[in-house]
Amino acid sequence: MPPFPASALMARALAEARARLAQTPANVVVVNHVMGLYELAAIHLSAHPPRLMESALAIDAVACIVEGLGERLGEEFITLTEALANIRLAFVQIKGNVQPD
Repeated sequence: MPPFPASALMARALAEARARLAQTPANVVVVNHVMGLYELAAIHLSAHPPRLMESALAIDAVACIVEGLGERLGEEFITLTEALANIRLAFVQIKGNVQPD
């Protein structure tokens, strides 16, 4: 039974995306994911009230990748290290301003 036209289009689009991804250096993809995790942490920190546990998880994930892979991340390593320090500082400041339940 042949696939529906929409299924064939989706399969083709997925194959094209995979081909493009295969041409992209792994460090570029990893850095993009780290920035997504950074943004996730910032979103949770800026919520009202801040969602500290969720933010901490995202910050810890950024730290695991940045500190674990280090310079293997390429030229963005220094920027990511600074971003990690900034989001950690923001977390501490916001946590200090949150009223306990």
